[in-house]
Amino acid sequence: MSHNTVPRSRAEADTTGATGAMRKTPPAPGGATGSRERRRTGKLSLRLRFRRDRVLVLMTLPAVLLILLFNYVPILGNVVAFEDYDPYISDNGIVSILNSPFVGLENFQRIFEDSAFWNAVQNTLVLFFLQLVLFFPIPVLLALLINSVVRPRVRAVSQAILYLPHFFSWVLVISVFQQLFGGAGILSQILRQHGYDGLDIMTDPDVFKFLITAQSVWKDAGWGIIVFLAALASVSPDLYEAAAMDGAGRWRRMWHVTLPALRPVIALLLVLRVGDALTVGFEQVLLQRDAVGPGASEVLDTFVWWNGVRNQDFGYAAAAGLIKGVVSLGLVLAANKVAHLMGEQGVYKK
Repeated sequence: MSHNTVPRSRAEADTTGATGAMRKTPPAPGGATGSRERRRTGKLSLRLRFRRDRVLVLMTLPAVLLILLFNYVPILGNVVAFEDYDPYISDNGIVSILNSPFVGLENFQRIFEDSAFWNAVQNTLVLFFLQLVLFFPIPVLLALLINSVVRPRVRAVSQAILYLPHFFSWVLVISVFQQLFGGAGILSQILRQHGYDGLDIMTDPDVFKFLITAQSVWKDAGWGIIVFLAALASVSPDLYEAAAMDGAGRWRRMWHVTLPALRPVIALLLVLRVGDALTVGFEQVLLQRDAVGPGASEVLDTFVWWNGVRNQDFGYAAAAGLIKGVVSLGLVLAANKVAHLMGEQGVYKK
């Protein structure tokens, strides 16, 4: 029988055997056990991934422990919302929680019947929508404006000037606005010098919400500019050149090149902003609460502080804070779902 009459399977077996004799396949991570695990699951097991990434895991372990200690362990204290909590039972807070009388949903019932709570909810939502409409687009517009500046020195100086107020405390920010728009401020003095009545915007409840928004814009718009400028820096100049060769003007290039590049960042920040809807600036509002009265300035954070710290009604304040946390979580999940429907990643992937 000639060599060509050998069955195909036998020829392939001989070839495979000869090749295997000349060349050995390197062992997979974890030896034979790792190979079996990968064949069985189609991917590395948890044990093998931990062995591969153990250095990175050890590096992140301190940060994870700090987050657990200061962010997740205090969540256990939400049981206070279901108690008539008395911190003076014992010097040990845990003992006080265990020995405080359990009242069930009584605190939540009181909250839903409290008109002051609903007033705080209304003020919080109004401030959120004002800041979402007036404050959120401004960093995007300023980033586009700064990015269009040709001279690098002018761009750097403009960015530094806009970013500087972010480092100011709210006490300093409110003091600056008081000197400008208060009853004895510069604007009021100029009006009096020209025969008009003075103007005190800082104590006017009707414009307080717009005042809060203006303070937030002045203080934190520079922080958002940095985020959007970083996203703009990743856009390839070839896209602008290709759009210009196709006859696109400046506005067309901005609409078809710049804004699509910013859309993932805008979606992410918008989701985070919606999740932070019920937190509209505790310190900022608290410092101006007495000037305009609680009717115009009371928000959920100041409502919790006033009832918990000032009135010593800890269970009632904890119940209000728990409601706020649950609603905020729902807003984050809903906004992230909307981002997924729009084709963006959001806070986390699907």
